[in-house]
Amino acid sequence: MPMYDYKCLDCGKESLVVLTLKEHEAGIAKCPACNSTNTKQLYTSFIAHTTKKS
Repeated sequence: MPMYDYKCLDCGKESLVVLTLKEHEAGIAKCPACNSTNTKQLYTSFIAHTTKKS
């Protein structure tokens, strides 16, 4: 499942949240620290790993 970086707007904690694509599209992300749904997604870079050599 994909992982997304979120910041809780209530407690200020940044967390890595595992969501299904359906949950992510619906905007359902809970803060693991305080259980608030008042969160904002942080946009970060990523690296894709493949098994094929280039």
